[in-house]
Amino acid sequence: MNTNNNDFYNIIEWAKELNLAITVTDINNKIIYMNDKSKNTFNTTNIGDKLDNCHSKQSNDIINKMIENNISNTYTIQKNNVKKLIHQTPWYKNGIIAGLVEFSIILPDNMPHHNRDN
Repeated sequence: MNTNNNDFYNIIEWAKELNLAITVTDINNKIIYMNDKSKNTFNTTNIGDKLDNCHSKQSNDIINKMIENNISNTYTIQKNNVKKLIHQTPWYKNGIIAGLVEFSIILPDNMPHHNRDN
């Protein structure tokens, strides 16, 4: 799939300064967008890089499975005493999977949980 990067940047300009990292890839696992927080978080990774080059084989297998099976992947990590929620999910163009987007959100130490079932 051919994606016009200029159109893509204009569409998601609102995400540029959000206080969470957003990284977007095309269907070939090439990074096509990183907001400011993503660029600062992954300072050795650049737009145009392939995910294959910055992930382990296990991570690349998960990424490929997500694309092949049109599924999301959500988990938490802790690194350097910072806990984060990672949500990776396909994005679409005209109903066809066009790549993946990753949201990386720093979680506060005492994050409230609200049960809306009650």
